[in-house]
Amino acid sequence: MFTIEHEFDSTVVTLVDEGAQNLQEDVIINAFEECVTLEQFDPRTDRMMRVTLSIAQLNDLAAALDLPEGVYRLRREPANAVE
Repeated sequence: MFTIEHEFDSTVVTLVDEGAQNLQEDVIINAFEECVTLEQFDPRTDRMMRVTLSIAQLNDLAAALDLPEGVYRLRREPANAVE
């Protein structure tokens, strides 16, 4: 299950782990204009853990989900100039 909320400066997606056992804490994803953060509560340390991805890292992750094992570099096309 997941929820989507639109805040003033970000979109917040919360992933809720559903199942019979070995459930993980919710994952909260904040999508900002310049980066994306992933947060998850760690019950062992009683702290919220956060990972921040740049937009380039997020694009690489999205591409990696559909590729076989290997080393890759995405070629980024320059934006077309408007005349």
